[in-house]
Amino acid sequence: MGGKLHRNTPVSITDLVKTVDTAHPAPSSSEAHDSYKFAYDDDAFLARRETLGIRFELELLKPDLLFREMGIENTIVVFGSTRFRSQEHVDMLLGRARTPEEKVAAQKAQRGAHFYESARRFGQLVAAHNLTEQNNGDKLVICTGGGPGIMEAANRGAFEMGDLSIGLNISLPREQNPNPYLTPGLSVRFHYFALRKMHFMIRARGIVVYPGGFGSLDELFEVVTLMQTNKVERFPIILVCKSFWNDVLGFDKLIEYGVIDEEDMKLIHFVESAEAAWDVIAQWYELNR
Repeated sequence: MGGKLHRNTPVSITDLVKTVDTAHPAPSSSEAHDSYKFAYDDDAFLARRETLGIRFELELLKPDLLFREMGIENTIVVFGSTRFRSQEHVDMLLGRARTPEEKVAAQKAQRGAHFYESARRFGQLVAAHNLTEQNNGDKLVICTGGGPGIMEAANRGAFEMGDLSIGLNISLPREQNPNPYLTPGLSVRFHYFALRKMHFMIRARGIVVYPGGFGSLDELFEVVTLMQTNKVERFPIILVCKSFWNDVLGFDKLIEYGVIDEEDMKLIHFVESAEAAWDVIAQWYELNR
């Protein structure tokens, strides 16, 4: 006979403030000035140099609250080039190529397709662990920069398995749109690179880096430096395709010139496949494989 239990709809502070404001309308002459706006509604005020610290705090707090509410505690972060495309996309380019320029572009794309498919496979492996793991504390959510290329591939692998998929996007002059394989509500856009990097690290339990350019190198060395200086607790840093990393970075030369120690290289694991990358993580945390 009784009615159904229901939750009262929460009322936000903003709604309460607006209710009070409506009950006591201000004179129209006052409303015309920015000074009468609430601070949180005053875009010009929030954009001032003096409020930079507030904007930093908000950009740190918003995603943190979001992930806590979603119960996300541990992530595996995947970095890599935005320029790699799936094999199906490359096949389409090859099929459509008519001019010499189009054929060269398609062939160039072909060289990176296997990295895309490897990252996609890695996302699937992490998701498979999550979907069969009874202990929620062992769940590891795929987290990327939310853009195209390797980021899309890792997100796609997790998404296709029905698992959560996080994207930490960044506002750029040429806007980087979120890839279509992010869980609704888990695509976050940042203005500041520093805060975005911090959120990559806060819940990371492993970093997997595929071949990439300046952005990938920047993100990799941020993590390596934090570990080398003992600023964060150590976790696996996994580089896929050893020949690429040796060609590009020449780790042996860094040791030869004495700018790093051989001991520093123990921070890094080189692998050649998605399966090997997952094995490093599974062994590190003694997970069921």
